[in-house]
Amino acid sequence: MSGAIQLKGAGTLFYKEVLRFWKVSFQTVAAPVLTAVLYLLVFGHVLEDHVKVYGTVGYTSFLIPGLVMMSILQNAFANSSSSLIQSKVTGNLVFLLVTPLSHWAWFVAYVGAAMVRGMMVGLGVMVVTVWFAPPGVSQPLWILAFALLGAAMMGTLGLIAGLWAEKFDQLAGFQNFIIMPMTFLSGVFYSVGSLPPFWQGVSHLNPFFYMIDGFRHGFFGVSDASPWLSLAVVGGSFLLVAGIALELLRRGYKIRS
Repeated sequence: MSGAIQLKGAGTLFYKEVLRFWKVSFQTVAAPVLTAVLYLLVFGHVLEDHVKVYGTVGYTSFLIPGLVMMSILQNAFANSSSSLIQSKVTGNLVFLLVTPLSHWAWFVAYVGAAMVRGMMVGLGVMVVTVWFAPPGVSQPLWILAFALLGAAMMGTLGLIAGLWAEKFDQLAGFQNFIIMPMTFLSGVFYSVGSLPPFWQGVSHLNPFFYMIDGFRHGFFGVSDASPWLSLAVVGGSFLLVAGIALELLRRGYKIRS
């Protein structure tokens, strides 16, 4: 019975989290799609005739998968982190604390809802931008694997940030000084292979690079790093941050204090 209660409770919390962002979908889904389209229009217009990637791939076609993955990552992070910090600031987190939900139920619900939002925004960006320059689909399983793993990892990072932060300023600092730089410096707008050797080495220390590079491999069949290496790095990073998040939830870090 306890397991059934936990499963039902996790499902209810998951539904609540999905409903939370869907009620304001114009802001949480449509706005990020518009932002990605603006990036595409600006960078694609300026660089399309000047840059070829992997020898034959046009710049706009190259850019589209990067924008899709960037949108997935940023919105998955935003969903779980903003939900927790809002609940803390408004004081309604207490209504969850009185439930018998385990730390696993919290994790599944928050990260699951973050993945849903990230994937919805990513799909929206793909549908809108693909008309400009269809990138093609070489290996769809790689696309799905990296999209799901990337959304899960960023949803988990958002959970950690939401647990750590006590006010919106702290959360904004986490996002502006950690998440945004690592995302923009991961090869969204350029091929890491075009960088000097030193900066290539620095880029290979960024786990976000492997998410985007592996995702892009599914479209073109070529990438700056082996997709298997990217899968190992992203999978290992997700297991690491998931372990940290579960331990913080188990201890009630910054929730019950």
